[in-house]
Amino acid sequence: MSEAIRNNMEETDEDILIEVRNLKKYFPISGGMFSKVKGYVKAVDDVSFSIKRGTTMGLVGESGCGKTTIGKTILRLNEITSGSVKFEGIDIHALSKKDLRALRPRIQIIFQDPYSSLSPRMPVGEIIGEAVREKKLVPEDQFDDYISQIMLDCGLQVYHKDRYPHEFSGGQRQRICIARALALNPEFIVCDEPVSALDVSIQAQIINLLNDLQDKYKLTYLFISHDLSVVEHISDTVGVMYLGNLVEYADKESIFKNPLHPYTSALFSAIPIPDPDVKTERIILEGSIPSPANPPSGCKFHTRCRYCMEVCKTVSPEMLMVEKGHHVACHLYTGENK
Repeated sequence: MSEAIRNNMEETDEDILIEVRNLKKYFPISGGMFSKVKGYVKAVDDVSFSIKRGTTMGLVGESGCGKTTIGKTILRLNEITSGSVKFEGIDIHALSKKDLRALRPRIQIIFQDPYSSLSPRMPVGEIIGEAVREKKLVPEDQFDDYISQIMLDCGLQVYHKDRYPHEFSGGQRQRICIARALALNPEFIVCDEPVSALDVSIQAQIINLLNDLQDKYKLTYLFISHDLSVVEHISDTVGVMYLGNLVEYADKESIFKNPLHPYTSALFSAIPIPDPDVKTERIILEGSIPSPANPPSGCKFHTRCRYCMEVCKTVSPEMLMVEKGHHVACHLYTGENK
C-alpha cells in the first residue's frame, strides 16, 4: 500500500486505538513422509485499516474469507506472517511475553460459541473472576462486589454466581462471556460473531447490551459478522473482506448507501427488506469461492465478477480513496480500465 493511500486511511494519532498495516497471515500446508511444506493458505493477505477509539468497526464477508483470523491475529492468538498490529502505537507482535501478559487485560475477545468457550466445571462467578484474581486487578476484599457489579452490568443476577454454564440459556451464556471480557476492564474487544448462534430476539438484546457497555465504559470493538443487518445497527465503520483481502472500507452510512465494489454490491443485495412493495435487484454471484491456498492472479474476485476486464486477471488493484473516507480496491475506479 502506497504512503499516500495509507495517510488517507489514517486519523490523527490521538484518535486511533488499533492500527493494522499490511497484515499477512499464511498457514503452511504440509504433506508427505517428512511433512514438507507444499504451500500456504493465505488466510489474510495484505490488509490495512485503523479503528478510532470508542467506535465499532464491522468486518463482513463470506465464510472462510479471513475475518476471524484477522481478529485472532490482532490479539496475537495467531502470530503474524508479516505486517504490523499496533495498539496505542505499541506493536503487539513485537512485545516480549512478559509485556504481552501485561497488555492482555486491555485487549479481549468474545467468541462465537458461548458454550464451548466456558468451562463446564467452574461456576459462573469463578469463570468471570478467574483472570481478575490472577491479574490482581482489585483488592481481595473488593473482589466479590466487583464481580457482582460486572454481572449486573451484563444483565446477570448476583445469585447466578454459583450456577454452572449448562444451567443457562444461549443468550445468558453469551452474557457470561461478555462479563468475563468486561471484568478485565479492557479498552478493545474483538466480537467474533457473538450473536450468530442466538435466536433473533436474543440477538437484539445482546447487541443493545454491547452498545450500552460501549457507552458506559468507552469501549472499542472489532465486530466480526456475516449478518449485515446486525453490522449496520452496531458499526461506525465497515470493512468488506473477500478471500483474505479487504476490498472496501468506509463509514457505515457511505457503504450501505453507496457500495462501490461489485462484491459489496452483491453482498448487500441479499439483505432482506421488510417492505413487500420495495423491489430490489438480487445480484447472484456465479461459481464458488476460490481456494485461499491457490487464489486467482490479479483481482481475486475476477472469477466471479460481472464487470471483469482483462486488467483484473493480471493486476491486483490497490486500495484507493474514491470518496472522502470511502476506500475501494477495484479497477473500475483505478483508471486501469481506460
